[in-house]
Amino acid sequence: MKIGIIGYGSMGKMLLMKFSESGKVKYDELFISNRTISKIAEAPDKYVICRTNTDLAQSSDIVFICTRPTDLLSVLREISGVVREDTLIVSLNGSITFEALERVSNRKYAKVIPSLTAEINRSQTLVTYNGFVSGDDRKGLSGLLSCIGNVIELPENEMGMGSELVSCMPGFIASVFDVICQSAMAHTSIPQEQVIKMVLDTLCSTGELMIQKEMSFEDVVNRVATPGGITEVGTRVIHDGFPDIADEMFEKTLAKRREICKNNL
Repeated sequence: MKIGIIGYGSMGKMLLMKFSESGKVKYDELFISNRTISKIAEAPDKYVICRTNTDLAQSSDIVFICTRPTDLLSVLREISGVVREDTLIVSLNGSITFEALERVSNRKYAKVIPSLTAEINRSQTLVTYNGFVSGDDRKGLSGLLSCIGNVIELPENEMGMGSELVSCMPGFIASVFDVICQSAMAHTSIPQEQVIKMVLDTLCSTGELMIQKEMSFEDVVNRVATPGGITEVGTRVIHDGFPDIADEMFEKTLAKRREICKNNL
């Protein structure tokens, strides 16, 4: 299976590296193109450099478009005249609808949203397909993406919230625990680096505990918070104050997503 990646930014570079390292794609069947050719000349023995996007599209069974959202449709117009009918075109932008893509060209499209955790092969990668995509196409793309973690198929209309839960969530989680660590620093003389490490190690091990023991959030609270105890006081504050913040966060992020989608119709 010949794989083409258009764009060598953060996401394109990550996919290129992961596909190459996994051994799922032979180096001479992994194609890359970029607006600035010099940026993709780092390891030519690991992939094939294409001088143009059209050269790449003609050679690939799956084409990943990893450009900025503002460039996606123009790249699609550029390659639509040369890409084969059986080629699967994959957008890394979840906000541009299949309707908008199909207005450029009626092709087989998928939208893929990885998480930052793909860097350690632990991504919860979202994928959705338009009506032209076959079962074999889905199986092939899912198998390819499995090298960066789990693959979760969703309908297109749920990709927005799905993205908040897996793609945006590392940023949300980092922000929440940054606030917690900063608040803790006002009440302790423990060095900041140690506070952060204590919180991060506890965060990671709590997640692993819940997965391995199949525990719910409520299970964890019940195991830690004794009636009338210290943890119960803290969890009550969180449940009293945080729901409004979480609701506002999702309302604003989903509204921004709808705005981006509308601008690209």
